[in-house]
Amino acid sequence: MASPSPNPVRPGPAALPSRNPLPLSSSQETQVRELYFKRVRNKCADEVRDFASCCTSRTFTATIMCRAEQKRMNVCMMKYATQAEQDAAREEWFATMDKRKEEREVKEEKRKKDEIFWREWWEKDDAKKKLAGSGGQGEGKA
Repeated sequence: MASPSPNPVRPGPAALPSRNPLPLSSSQETQVRELYFKRVRNKCADEVRDFASCCTSRTFTATIMCRAEQKRMNVCMMKYATQAEQDAAREEWFATMDKRKEEREVKEEKRKKDEIFWREWWEKDDAKKKLAGSGGQGEGKA
């Protein structure tokens, strides 16, 4: 029989494929993607502005007349549309989770207060109609 080794070899922790390995829902991924595109557009704001101003008051001729501006805008977008930028957008999304949660809570609290206000408002209106309706019927029958 073989004797057990005094120092068993343990495998180390597996390397994670991404810096943010948490799986996100479809809507969360959409939020991250929107943040990513916003970050890229902000970095290329001058090129986007130039292309938009060139396209102003043009229809189908914009593709011909604004080809240089479009090319500059696309080159800039491709320069910043990287996996590193996606990771940065994902990190920013995770960093602002608490802020978004607080905003949702404030919004929900306001919605509840508004609902109470409107329920009270419409109940007052219903009470006035009931009073007016019962007074008119009593007079007509007597």
